[in-house]
Amino acid sequence: MIMKPNILFIMVDQMRADCLSILNHPVVDTPNLDQLARQGALFKNAYAATPSCVPARASVLTGMSQTSTGRVGYEDKVPWNYEHTMPGEFAKAGYHTQCIGKMHTYPTRNLCGFHHIVLHDGYMHYNRFKHTTKTIESFEQTDDYLPWLRERAGSQVDLTDLGLDCNASTVARPWELPEELHPTNWVTTESIDFLRRRDPTKPFFLQMSFVRPHPPFDPPKIFYDMYRDVDLPEAPIGDWAMFEDEEKAGFNPITDRGIVPRRRLKQAQAAYYALITHIDHQIGRFLMAMQEYGVYDDTVILFVSDHGELLGDHHLFRKSLPYEGSAKVPLILSDPGNYLHLDKNIQLDAITELRDIMPTLLDVANVEIPSTVEGESLLRLWKQEETEWRDYIHGEHEYGEESFHYITDGKEKYIWFSQTGEEQFFDLVKDPQELIDLAENKAYQKRVERCRKQLIDELTGREEGYTDGKKLIVGQAPKPTLNKVKKE
Repeated sequence: MIMKPNILFIMVDQMRADCLSILNHPVVDTPNLDQLARQGALFKNAYAATPSCVPARASVLTGMSQTSTGRVGYEDKVPWNYEHTMPGEFAKAGYHTQCIGKMHTYPTRNLCGFHHIVLHDGYMHYNRFKHTTKTIESFEQTDDYLPWLRERAGSQVDLTDLGLDCNASTVARPWELPEELHPTNWVTTESIDFLRRRDPTKPFFLQMSFVRPHPPFDPPKIFYDMYRDVDLPEAPIGDWAMFEDEEKAGFNPITDRGIVPRRRLKQAQAAYYALITHIDHQIGRFLMAMQEYGVYDDTVILFVSDHGELLGDHHLFRKSLPYEGSAKVPLILSDPGNYLHLDKNIQLDAITELRDIMPTLLDVANVEIPSTVEGESLLRLWKQEETEWRDYIHGEHEYGEESFHYITDGKEKYIWFSQTGEEQFFDLVKDPQELIDLAENKAYQKRVERCRKQLIDELTGREEGYTDGKKLIVGQAPKPTLNKVKKE
C-alpha cells in the first residue's frame, strides 16, 4: 500500500442521476458503475446547483458555490482565474496530475493546476465558426481528439459528419466508424497510456472526463441495439407542463422543449441509454488496465456527472432547468482496495452538491483543504459518525425569461422564477417525478414560506438585487456571470 492513495476522478457530461441499474432503473445497464457503488458509497441526493457545464465544472474545480465562483449561468469565454483548484492542491501535495477529455474552461488550454491536459471538449461553437473574426481560439489548436481521429480515419473526417448538432437531445443515430475511434474510447485509451507514462514515484490524480452522454447521441451500434427494441419508460409529464405545442418546437432537433414525434423521442432515449452503457464498459476497460498496472487497490475513485438531461421529462430537453432530470446527478465514491477502511455498499440520502467533490478527495488523500473551499467532505457522511450536515442547497441559473432559483433538501423542492415571480413546490418523497405542483396547495404553505425565507437569506446582498432582505423582488435583470469575475 502506498503512503497516499491514487485518485481517479471520473466525470461524465449530462448523465441523469436515475440512470444506474443499482438504483433499479427499468432498462439502463451499468454493471461497472454498480460495482463501484458496491465497493463504496452512493450519494442518492447529489445536485448540480447550477446545472450546465461551465458553472457546474467551476464548482467542481474550486469547491466553491456558484455565488463564490461567480458563474451563475452559462457563459463562454470568461477567463478562469482561481487561486485554489483541486488539481492544483494535489500537485502541490506531490501528486502527478493529468486531465484527459473535457474541461470546458477558458482559455481552453488553461491548465487550472494540472501538470498536463489532453483535451476534447466536444464541438464548441465559438471556436468553430469560420465566418466571424470574433473566433478567439481555433478549434484546430485547442482540441486533441480530432487530430488523433484524422490520423486514423482520414483527414476528411469531422465531428459533424453524422449531421447531429452538439445540443441535439431529440435525434440520434449510431456511430459509423469503428468503436475504438469513438471519443468515449479515446478518453479511455489516452488514460491507459497515462498509466504507462506516469511518474511511478508519485501518487497520481487522474481526471477521466467523458463528453458523453451529452449530445450528439451517437453510440456505437452494438450499444444502440441493446436499447432500440426495448420497451422504454415513458417520460413523466407534470400537471404543470405544456400540453400543446403550437409553435411545433418539438420538431426542432436542438429544442429545449416541445412535443417530439414519438418514434424520434424513443430513438433518442435509446441512444442516450446506450451512451451510458458504452461509458460504463469503457470504465470497466480502464479498471482492468489499472489491475494490470498494479494500481487498482491503491486508488480511490469518485464518479459524477456535471448535470443531468431532461430527456423529455415534462416535454423538456437538455439541462439548465431546476427539475430532477436536469439538476440531480449520480455521485459514487468507491474504495476497491479498502484504503479508507469504511463499510461498503452504502447508500446515503443526505443532500450533497458538486462543491463537495474537492474537499472529499483532498480529505481522502489527507491534503489540506484551502479556506476558499465551501463544500464539505463526503467522508463525514460515509463514516456515519456525525449527524450535523447542511439543511439544504441553493441552486440557480440565468435562463432568460425562465431564470430561476431553487431550494432543496432532497425531500422537497421550491422554485422561484425571478422574471415572472412564479413559484413551484414539489414533495419529492411522495412525488419524486415532480408531477404535482403544490405551490398553491394550502396544506403546504408553511413549507413554501420556509423555503422562500431560506432563498431570501441566500440572495441578500446579491448584486442583481433579487431581494431587499424581506421579500423577493421580481424582474431584476439576471446575468450568467457576476461582476466580480469579469473584473478579475
